[in-house]
Amino acid sequence: MDDSDAFDVGTFTAVIEDFNRAYIRIPVREKLPFTTLSVLDTLAHRGPSRLTDLTVTEQLTQPGITQLVARLARDGLVQRRRDPADGRAVIVHLTEEGRRVRAARHEDRARYLAPRVSELSPAHRRALAAALPALTRLAQLNREG
Repeated sequence: MDDSDAFDVGTFTAVIEDFNRAYIRIPVREKLPFTTLSVLDTLAHRGPSRLTDLTVTEQLTQPGITQLVARLARDGLVQRRRDPADGRAVIVHLTEEGRRVRAARHEDRARYLAPRVSELSPAHRRALAAALPALTRLAQLNREG
């Protein structure tokens, strides 16, 4: 960025953190722990993943992710399969029930946010719409590491 950019990363970070606090607390029909939702989201975006990869993305220990995935499998949200290339490794797959839970969470959030967004001025709604490509790209860069 050059001097003509009036972008303050510190302010941006604070605003995103504040929005995220509000966003993750949006009332939903199905109450699930954040770690559960995070694993489902990771699998939906990245596809089937090894347990070892999930320890990195979810920032959990190997025993922690193993226990979490076992619970998610028991609940029918994920399925564990042996890696055909390495029989010692486990690959975790999102099930249709896991996809349904994610979709319901998305619908709950959209239903909750729609009236709040409609309370914004037209200029604020245009500003949000204009920011979407940049936020999408920023999320993509984050996923790419």
